[in-house]
Amino acid sequence: MANTPSAKKRANQAEQRRQRNASRRSMMRTYLKATVAAIASSDKTAAEAAFKKVVPILDSAAGYGIITKNKAARHKSRMNAQIKTL
Repeated sequence: MANTPSAKKRANQAEQRRQRNASRRSMMRTYLKATVAAIASSDKTAAEAAFKKVVPILDSAAGYGIITKNKAARHKSRMNAQIKTL
């Protein structure tokens, strides 16, 4: 356990950040799963709509450092390619 006031503050900040990141990561995964499901159903309009929702969420997760920018770009590229083949 933290003993100094500054260490206690850092512990509190780390816990708050962990909870915030967990929430954002969970939201990102939910939208990714919805997009993958829409692609799997072969419904192009639904897949495009889901893709438009997930792109800013991936970008914001990359901006917060939850995932790397390359991972966000890789997800977007692969999903976009799958949608184009529908």
